[in-house]
Amino acid sequence: MSILDTIRTRYTTKHYDATKAISAEDLRALREVLRLCPSSVNLQPWHFFEASTREARERLLPAIMDFNRDRVLDASVVFVFAAHKAVTEEYLDKVIGQEVADGRFSREDAAANVDAGRRQFAHMHEDQLKDSRVWMAHQTYIAMGFLLLAAAQMGIDATPIEGLYQDKMDEILGLKDTNLATVFCVSLGYRSANDGNATRPKSRMPLSEVLTVL
Repeated sequence: MSILDTIRTRYTTKHYDATKAISAEDLRALREVLRLCPSSVNLQPWHFFEASTREARERLLPAIMDFNRDRVLDASVVFVFAAHKAVTEEYLDKVIGQEVADGRFSREDAAANVDAGRRQFAHMHEDQLKDSRVWMAHQTYIAMGFLLLAAAQMGIDATPIEGLYQDKMDEILGLKDTNLATVFCVSLGYRSANDGNATRPKSRMPLSEVLTVL
């Protein structure tokens, strides 16, 4: 199936078949998709929490709004996306250290230049625009998009879920005294035979409404 066919046929799953589980191989691939997602200036300001057992998903339920609880409990796996609350010098050091270890720089001065540029951009959001928490939370939506598309390409159904209580999820995950805060979660698995959303036509605005060719 082409990527365009995948996009045309994927949809937000409303009901899951609790008897069907994502294979260990596919779950490993989904984890790697999350690890490899792009972010602004390669900051990767996120952490993902995986609930791939029923017991783990039950732990999350107090933070899930009532109408979404079955979509969490009956799914095969749920990923909770958390974003950094603030840009820290320690984390910036860690990012450049990983890039050096991964061999991204061929010139001696390149790492320092990249590090300086990232710090300037990160500090602009932190100190001048004062929107760094929102900016970093927005990066997690890039990761969600990659996960949804990858899952659909693999024949796995998914549900992005913003219908949750973020403070409660932070409490469950032990994030209150950390530099992380919950943004949303995504359920993945296989649709139930009675999932009515599977047969509804996709509805989007016409291209003329959303695209202007300059």
